[in-house]
Amino acid sequence: MSIRLPTACLVVLVGPSGSGKSTWAESQFRSEQVISSDRLRALVGEGPDDQRAGKDAFEVLDLVLERRLRRRLLTVVDTLGLDPARRTAYLALARQHRMPCHVVLFGTPAARCRERNRTRDRPVPARVLGDQIRAFSGAAAALPGEGFDGVHEAGPVSVVPSSMVTAAESASRQEDRPMALQFGLHVPSLTWAGEPGDIRAGLSGLAADAEAAGFSSLWVMDHMLQIPQVGREWDPMLDSYTTLGFLAAVTTTARIGALVTGVTYRNPAHLAKIIATLDVLSGGRAVCGLGAAWFEREHRVYGWDFPGRAERLDLLEDALRLLPLMWGPGSPPFEGHRVRVPEAICYPRPVQARVPILVGGQGERRTLRLVAQYADACNLFGDPDTVRHKLGVLARHCDDAGRDIGDIEVTHLSTAVCAVDRESLNVRLAAITPKGRTPEAFAESVQAGTVQDQIGRFRELAEAGVRTAIVSLPDLASGDAVVGFAPVVAAFAGAGDHHRVSRPARGGAPNVD
Repeated sequence: MSIRLPTACLVVLVGPSGSGKSTWAESQFRSEQVISSDRLRALVGEGPDDQRAGKDAFEVLDLVLERRLRRRLLTVVDTLGLDPARRTAYLALARQHRMPCHVVLFGTPAARCRERNRTRDRPVPARVLGDQIRAFSGAAAALPGEGFDGVHEAGPVSVVPSSMVTAAESASRQEDRPMALQFGLHVPSLTWAGEPGDIRAGLSGLAADAEAAGFSSLWVMDHMLQIPQVGREWDPMLDSYTTLGFLAAVTTTARIGALVTGVTYRNPAHLAKIIATLDVLSGGRAVCGLGAAWFEREHRVYGWDFPGRAERLDLLEDALRLLPLMWGPGSPPFEGHRVRVPEAICYPRPVQARVPILVGGQGERRTLRLVAQYADACNLFGDPDTVRHKLGVLARHCDDAGRDIGDIEVTHLSTAVCAVDRESLNVRLAAITPKGRTPEAFAESVQAGTVQDQIGRFRELAEAGVRTAIVSLPDLASGDAVVGFAPVVAAFAGAGDHHRVSRPARGGAPNVD
């Protein structure tokens, strides 16, 4: 079984001379990832065996190590690793930079170490090698209690995003005791579709592939300019609700929505009319995603006001209160923090008795409180521990509001690149990794993993309380990204009861989608 290491970590090799540390490191890592004391002695001295240059070599090693960990780069320390004080210093440096630190042990038989040593141009003195072999036995016994994140016997290595280090065990749990999880597809970019004239066909094909793969919802961003986290300002960005209207026409089962609609972009009453229209034309499949907006430059370019955060949250609360009135019976007046509507009129009303409202954002003091008071769903991000923490905060707000947290759908937004095996995954990543990024850092940023890795990752999110995982696939240009992710969706399908963003249709019958 391979050693699973996170993409950003420190790896300390421990073994006597001749145990095979350098050969193993060269076979498992790129040369720039390995800091070798022998190579540094050659750099600052007369060769790799120049023991007189040892002090200078280790000073350089410590400097390089600190600089690499500061940048969160996967780094392998290829020294004897037999000095407890030096191991403690390595661990402390990793902790300082909030990086895990793993040890790899080389328990090569003593006779083999001595045989290899004899073939060297400048063998280590037999007495010194004997001391190293004895020191290794002591180190191997002490290491489990020294606080490292993992102590491993030398073997093949798989470098995976931090969210997937324990994925193998989690995937096994999903196979043995399945949990249900719905999946949504988020489409934040259109560069994969080609020229503007190709976008229509590309979106239509993508929607068909998504439904066939089992995605239960489709989501677009509500922006006029591409956001810097995704691409360039001049990359194509379609109007969200026009696009959702198109998706309504080319799909039959998937729920559709904006993740999330900025409350500063439209009059909330007008937004209610837009979403009601979408719900009618989609046959009751609209979801209303709402957020307080954040992209100041976009507001400035389009001539919109960009009030302070408190005022934007006031607008969000007004929208959360007004929209159900617009979609409900009668035409009552509404007076909010920032919005006043003399008559809440909207005909035709949505097909759903109430279009489900999802709030994006996970601010603990006000945003999650608004979720508890008004929303049908929340949208979170981060690792399972972060999700658990946010849901703990949400639960307290629900208690204050007299509401059961189980009535709120928990959705989670993340990125994923998926392939059937590690070799195929590396090929897929090589095609989309930007210049200047290390493969490990990019894999971490897009949550790249095999099908089994992804199943394990999403099992852990499901265990944390997520019920709908919304994923963005940055390799859509490959043409088979959605199909490649389908086995992950299938692994969570039909695994028992689950709570979904859905409300009864008018007439009392539940929506089944």
